[in-house]
Amino acid sequence: MAAPQFSPYISFPGTAQAAFEHYRELFGGKLEIMLYEQFPDLSGFPFTPPPGSVAHAQLHGGLVTLAGGDGIAPPGEELPPLSSEVYSFLIGLDEVVDARALIERIVAADGRVAMPFELAPLGDHYGQVVDRFGVMWALVVEGPRQEG
Repeated sequence: MAAPQFSPYISFPGTAQAAFEHYRELFGGKLEIMLYEQFPDLSGFPFTPPPGSVAHAQLHGGLVTLAGGDGIAPPGEELPPLSSEVYSFLIGLDEVVDARALIERIVAADGRVAMPFELAPLGDHYGQVVDRFGVMWALVVEGPRQEG
């Protein structure tokens, strides 16, 4: 039996291709994208996807493993916004300088700091940044651990 795998999956409101290309630039890794129009027959789908919409994308092999696509809202409805304070994706890095550099790249690409990256009471460095698509990324660098 294969080892269990976990990958967050995000349904974007028509921006999946741009988001995943952006994430490849930020986090590295290999990006695979499949558009609905690449399927040989869409007649079995319960909806008509907009032209150019992403059926499935996966980014793996860099800092994150992430999957997603363009969400398709029911007729007459809209997808909820991605921005939320109730979830984030945690990225653990080895060095404070690397975490600060990643935060700077996200902010420079129209993101914003949600919580400054600082030394937390437990000894780790921790902060949060929201990217231009509304996704919150939490970054942590573990501090020294005391045995006992």
